[in-house]
Amino acid sequence: MPEIVIPPALAALHARHEQDAGPAWTAALPALARRSLDRWDLRLDGAPMHGIISLVLPVVRPDGTPAALKLQPVTEETRSEGPGLRAWAGDGAVLLLDADPAGEALLLERLDGERSLENVPDPWEALEILTGLMARLIAVPAPPGMRSLADVATGMLADVPAAMTASDDRRWLDTCAGAVRDLAGEPGDRLLHWDLHYGNVLAGHREPWLAIDPKPLAGDPGFELLPALHNRWHDVTATGNIRKCVLKRFDFMTEMLDLDRTRAIGWTLGRILQDALWDLEDGHSAMDPIRLAIADALLSR
Repeated sequence: MPEIVIPPALAALHARHEQDAGPAWTAALPALARRSLDRWDLRLDGAPMHGIISLVLPVVRPDGTPAALKLQPVTEETRSEGPGLRAWAGDGAVLLLDADPAGEALLLERLDGERSLENVPDPWEALEILTGLMARLIAVPAPPGMRSLADVATGMLADVPAAMTASDDRRWLDTCAGAVRDLAGEPGDRLLHWDLHYGNVLAGHREPWLAIDPKPLAGDPGFELLPALHNRWHDVTATGNIRKCVLKRFDFMTEMLDLDRTRAIGWTLGRILQDALWDLEDGHSAMDPIRLAIADALLSR
């Protein structure tokens, strides 16, 4: 069997995100890869790829079918990926072919890692494709045991008092937290992707485009919108009217998804709050200006 070489960039990311991975995980990856290749009788078929913590190996199955072997540590965010993909069963998302019991290894259909919605020149065509996939994904009820937006909201609100003392944008934090408080009693029960941006939609063979790399969550679809609102931000600024373009994106998505716009605004503010709390944990006292621009646009209604 060829030697499994961990890309240096992935090892560096593991060291940086030690709470999710760390050097011990990097050191264990080659053995996990070999066990997984043996488990499913796979043959390596190209150079490794990686995300922030996952290693993806192009492989071929015994029947000659190309596939992708995804290896990642099991964390609070990643442990639901296998069950979520199993629930979607390939409807709008990459197809899960198999998974090891621990959830560290996922065998997936192979997509084109070189072609994502980031490469589609027309921003509105890209948004329509992404929103169409989102509509299919949120049509599925979350399976039992899935992490809940109710728990996420409770955790965020618990963190707000301490965050207020560290933030330069207390007014915005308070506004976003207020929106979450208003909606926390109705968190929803749809199966959410939780990270559906343009880079997480790849070209496929079974379908033209499919979603990858979910962090599945049971909740309200309004919590899904922010990544598509702030991704490809250069397309927004190029219009010369940020507020108008943000609202046009938001209205397009909520209409196509048949969402209550007031609730969708509230949960989008909740997602902005979540990102702000994460930034504070990383030592950033100011909120991200792009997310503030989105919040400003939504609250201008």
